[in-house]
Amino acid sequence: MTTYSKIVGTGSYLPPKLVSNQELGAQLAEKGIETSHEWIFSRSGIAARHYADADVQSSDLAVVAAKQALDMARMQANDIDLIIVATSTPDHFGGFPSTACIVQQKLSITNGAAAFDVQAVCSGFVYAVSIADSMIKTGAHKNVLVIGTEVFSRILNFEDRTTCVLFGDGAGAVVLRASSEPGILATKLHADGRYKEILCVPGRVNGGVVEGSAFLHMDGQAVFKLAVSMLEKVANEALQLAGMEPSEIDWLIPHQANIRIMQSTARKLGLDIGRMVVTLDQHGNTSAASIPLALDQAVRDGRVKPGHIIMMEGVGGGFAWGAILARM
Repeated sequence: MTTYSKIVGTGSYLPPKLVSNQELGAQLAEKGIETSHEWIFSRSGIAARHYADADVQSSDLAVVAAKQALDMARMQANDIDLIIVATSTPDHFGGFPSTACIVQQKLSITNGAAAFDVQAVCSGFVYAVSIADSMIKTGAHKNVLVIGTEVFSRILNFEDRTTCVLFGDGAGAVVLRASSEPGILATKLHADGRYKEILCVPGRVNGGVVEGSAFLHMDGQAVFKLAVSMLEKVANEALQLAGMEPSEIDWLIPHQANIRIMQSTARKLGLDIGRMVVTLDQHGNTSAASIPLALDQAVRDGRVKPGHIIMMEGVGGGFAWGAILARM
């Protein structure tokens, strides 16, 4: 019997601290940096973002989202035999111990489940789900917890209005279970290191000291041009692998980075904008957390129903990108 992987639970969490464009604009104005709600919203589609408190880490956000996903899946934490956390903002500098191991400890998972992090920036969740799907299909694991979690506010330069207004903090999670019915229908991943400098945190550590900048750097125009082209191509590649057409997609759930990129992708696939899940306006770009955040909201408000075909796709620093076609 063929084994498939299927999404059986979703969850998400946004820190309570909500900062609107108006509030952020006022804070930046105190530093002599001019911006406005109109300027931010017209260029990105973002109206607000959430920031975690100083004592809250990526793992803390992840645990809340994970518990929701486990509840929906009607599973106990110790039913999980693999944890994959996608994050660019791990709890510890250098990324070890992994945030996945910290999440394991905070969830009181004591069964020896494997746990590791994935670093593919904004496409991290897509990469992580693809890995989980492969692990389940080989029979190595049966119940996998995949989490995208970020505290991007920690790496933002609040004197650079081209980046600091775009990003926020949050977490999203899914539980994938081994199934006799097809769930994940196709995955496709890509990367091209030639573009590594257009979206990066260029600092390095040497002798305990940061050399260079520890803040996020982005060439917005270059990212935009690449993202529009890459997202259309990878979506069609995933569809081809599954033997399906764009018209069969019920919901497009793209990385929530920029509304213009998202709308362009939908148009290129011939999809009505109304069939695209948009949560960007509420939380900004939450990197690896954005796709599972959007998925969870659409599941819980009833838009995404059992049997629906969803296309999840993301692009981020590396440059890395990918797509997942799934039946819910």
